[in-house]
Amino acid sequence: MGAVTEAAGTSHGAAEPKPSSRILRVTGPLIEMEYTSGIAMYDLVSIGPAGLPGEIVAISGDVVTVQAYEYTGGLAPGQMALPQDRPLSVRLGPELLGGIFDGMLRPLSGVGDWLLPGTAAQQATEERTWNFSPSVTEGERVAEGEVLGEILDAGAVRVRVLVPPGCGGTVEEMAAAGDHPRDATVARIDGTDVTVGGLWPVRRPRPVRERVDTREGLNTGQRVIDLLFPVARGSTVAVPGGFGTGKTVLLQQIAKWCDADVIVYVGCGERGNEMADVITELAELHDPRTGGRLAERTVTIANTSNMPMMAREASVYTGMTVAEYFRDMGLHVVVIADSTSRWAEALREFASRTGALPAEEGYPAGLASAIAAFYERAAAVTTLGGDRGSVTVIGAVSPPGGDMTEPVTAHTERFVRCLWTLDRDLAYARHYPALSWNGSFSRDAPVLAAGHRAAGDPEWARRRDRVGATLAEADRLADLVDLIGIAALPARERISVLAGRLVREGVLQQSALSERDAYCGPEKSAALADAVLTIADRCHELVDSGVPAASVETIDFGPLLRAREDTGPHDAAGVAERRDAMAAKLEELRP
Repeated sequence: MGAVTEAAGTSHGAAEPKPSSRILRVTGPLIEMEYTSGIAMYDLVSIGPAGLPGEIVAISGDVVTVQAYEYTGGLAPGQMALPQDRPLSVRLGPELLGGIFDGMLRPLSGVGDWLLPGTAAQQATEERTWNFSPSVTEGERVAEGEVLGEILDAGAVRVRVLVPPGCGGTVEEMAAAGDHPRDATVARIDGTDVTVGGLWPVRRPRPVRERVDTREGLNTGQRVIDLLFPVARGSTVAVPGGFGTGKTVLLQQIAKWCDADVIVYVGCGERGNEMADVITELAELHDPRTGGRLAERTVTIANTSNMPMMAREASVYTGMTVAEYFRDMGLHVVVIADSTSRWAEALREFASRTGALPAEEGYPAGLASAIAAFYERAAAVTTLGGDRGSVTVIGAVSPPGGDMTEPVTAHTERFVRCLWTLDRDLAYARHYPALSWNGSFSRDAPVLAAGHRAAGDPEWARRRDRVGATLAEADRLADLVDLIGIAALPARERISVLAGRLVREGVLQQSALSERDAYCGPEKSAALADAVLTIADRCHELVDSGVPAASVETIDFGPLLRAREDTGPHDAAGVAERRDAMAAKLEELRP
């Protein structure tokens, strides 16, 4: 979609740039400069000889405070800063798919191992053309959000050029089908030029016709999530977990296997080697949806821990803006932010530099509002053009020392629809994904249950409730087993402990390294849960009929537990065969 905003200019020409200002003081990423007429809050500024990007964050009398998005070494008082007459904006276009960018959406390909100050000014973006196919003709009347044409060579994702927000009227000119540069005008609507690519301010949500409720779930391919803690399209998820709990691996698995049209992966303040692993794996992973590579429908924003602090703060808004751009085309987008804790730490660092009054644990008083505003941009919507699209946000939280009561985790839990808490004890027991069934929740589950009924799976809610009840009963008995031993329990309770183990090992555990088990389709997830619950019921029937619990416990349940790895991602029939074979083996115990 070629969005033309006040930042991108119109056919009347861009405004004359404001006069430059003299730098008065440099304190780390904070720069004070002289006020010039017309400067406004959150305007973009080009700083110093290298043209470092910065954003105006305070205006006090004749002094303007700017936060720089790059390393400010070498800047000195007396140098000049040039206001850009627009807020921090990013250029959107079909070239985003498959690309790797920094927190300000500047391409990282071909810039070397380290980014030098002023890289944005020095780097020449690869100029290529796009095969544009128009869908309207000159003289037609169009409204904002309507389709003007399609980019035919954008790859696996259908990329369309739309009438920009706030624009509409008669199509005065329409480009012919063929190859066009990104910045070439492909249409003119009542004096406004529309290009293949355009600018959009990152902190301003893109407009929609309306938000809508949805009963359609996002299939992640991870059984513990899809079965117990599902998320709806357009919903929000927080994934808190301490060091070593497998948070990054889980998010990578979701990025690889969820059924979204576009993935926006924001590496915000995480280690560079982890981002390198993500980029390498995405480049090599086969995409079952398109037959190509998963990277072809992924936008990766790599803003690692050694990059400037304020670029980290902007990166989550950049990722959200990219997601809304593709959402407006009627696509389903997933934003994975790893991690929002590093983003919040950037807010805290910036607040301390500006002298803001600190709140809990030094975070700014507006932390809760900032978190709420970020997650608020997730939604299932009717676009301006009348299509259905969605942005689902999955944000990792990295609580220091695993403290789930610290401010970022506590505030995030208030604003999200789903919480996938990763448990350190499960991770140390080599149970992956280490998602705690006691510390997690899904507020989307009741709505999605109605969607499953409408889709032909009326047993989904009952299956989910039974699995949860089995785990809860096994957890209740675990302390008794530790205290008095399994042999001291009544027969039925011993079988309840066994049932909990079968559910954990046969259903909830999943190997990210297995070709057959890394992804699990919904039909196989249902088959595995039904198989384990059926066998647990048979075991209860046997002990009720007089069979000793010890005899049931000595049965080899390995074939049932290995069904998740011995069968294909969609092989529900193979799971049913193993269930029937196990049931027949249990019948041999019946007196």
